[in-house]
Amino acid sequence: MNKTPGTVWITGASGGIGLACAEVYAAKGARVILSSRREGALEKVADDLSYRLKLQREKTFVIAPLDLENPDSLDGVVKRVLSEVETVDIMIHCGGISQRSLAIETSLEVDRRVMEIDYFGTVALTKSLLPYFLKRQAGQFVVVTSLMGVFSSPLRSGYCGAKHALHGFFEALRAELYEDGIRITLVCPGFIATDISRNALVADGSKQGTMDDKTGSGLTPMECAKRIEIGVSKNKAVLLVGRSEVLAVYIGRFFPGLLRRIMRKTAVT
Repeated sequence: MNKTPGTVWITGASGGIGLACAEVYAAKGARVILSSRREGALEKVADDLSYRLKLQREKTFVIAPLDLENPDSLDGVVKRVLSEVETVDIMIHCGGISQRSLAIETSLEVDRRVMEIDYFGTVALTKSLLPYFLKRQAGQFVVVTSLMGVFSSPLRSGYCGAKHALHGFFEALRAELYEDGIRITLVCPGFIATDISRNALVADGSKQGTMDDKTGSGLTPMECAKRIEIGVSKNKAVLLVGRSEVLAVYIGRFFPGLLRRIMRKTAVT
């Protein structure tokens, strides 16, 4: 198992899987760069984790607010971070948004917003950091996508489209960077008990505001984060995180027709 890296940069760090990853890596002695849109929420995360884990905040956490929906701003964020820290060893892409509505009822603006945040924002931040990784001939991109990046379910057409796109981009990037010492891990969570369904966009662009039953009964974000840390340290190319829902990946691989029938009939919220 690889040594815990010196510095880990996490987007979506103000809640959910991103926050749990921040706690896991900080507890292991890594320096953690915290990113999300809300600077105040990141400050609170740094204060709370420093207190609970008995860490020196200034030596452990760096606050780097960013907006994945504004990709033109990300070059500047990367420059500021690299001027403040000695190295970045791992970039964990946790930031994103989901969707819950029938495709025929969903505004194209909703599809575009989900794609802008989940796909283009993640790609833009990756491209901004990539020259630094190439110069060092080292680094790891960890992309928290979803099982919805491997197969699809009803009520998530825009979300599935964005997550499938991430898989396509990062698998191509993996091939391009094979000789450069840069690793890529695609993390595919199933049902994790975060606020993803509450914050999911519905047909008109508003938030769903409710917790999906299956999401609420999923793995805890901390359990997910612990599995991510282990998988990343082992340089897993693809990491599936969940309970029985991960079996759908193998059903889809060997019995795609069966999976389609299952997804038509199974409650997906």
